[in-house]
Amino acid sequence: MMLIRRTLFGAALGLLALGAGMAAAETAEQRGLRLATEASNRNGGYEDITVSGEMILKTSGGQSATRRFDARWVTTGAGASRSMLIFRWPGDIRNTALLTHVFTGKKDDQWLYLPAMERVRRISGSGRSGSFVGSEFAFEDMADQEVDKFKHQWIAEQNCPGGGRCHVIDRFPTSKSGYSRQRIWLDTAQLRLQQVHYFDRRGAHLKTLSVSGYRQYNGRFWRSSRMDMVNHLTGARTRLNWKGYTFNQGLQKNAFTVNALRRIR
Repeated sequence: MMLIRRTLFGAALGLLALGAGMAAAETAEQRGLRLATEASNRNGGYEDITVSGEMILKTSGGQSATRRFDARWVTTGAGASRSMLIFRWPGDIRNTALLTHVFTGKKDDQWLYLPAMERVRRISGSGRSGSFVGSEFAFEDMADQEVDKFKHQWIAEQNCPGGGRCHVIDRFPTSKSGYSRQRIWLDTAQLRLQQVHYFDRRGAHLKTLSVSGYRQYNGRFWRSSRMDMVNHLTGARTRLNWKGYTFNQGLQKNAFTVNALRRIR
């Protein structure tokens, strides 16, 4: 028995040494992809989500406007999802809605419903880098940022903007985008997104997204209550406040179609 215990102990030490060697041999690209994949896996595992929100737009001169909306998501497969964001207030934007279909292995689809014109407009190509309803968020920012849409490179471990330690990772879009790269901060404790720097096609730092107010739901799902996007070119900013997350309410995929957009009231 003593020999068996010593043999098992020696084998365990060997495995630990092998694991340390593998970690040391991990490239920056492999580490970045591994962490991004783990963060995505921790963020998923639900069937659907509903949430209410508020969008606050501020100009560089201090003028502001507030909008309220409802949003919902449903998963449609591994890494694939559908979402719909519907503005409820004020009246001039009421029932304006964005439908997004996220896929793995191919480009996402987005449609904007404009009730005043009774028109659905497909957002494609360069249109995805345009401003979403006058905010500092682009249409492409409103889609889930799936891991397979980027190449990743781990940069460093640094202090998070809001405290704690963060992995800093660069991600590079693999298809057409308004950004040449994004630099993201994931906290080392839970791999929650803390900050994103967006770089335009010329490589200039265009925008910064700060994510805060995390709360855990259902004993598992971490979700933020606040997102602040700042445009460094114009000085304008947009805040998204989120509240009332609910999970797994039995939403149906057929409620996330172009025809469903036209039926919004």
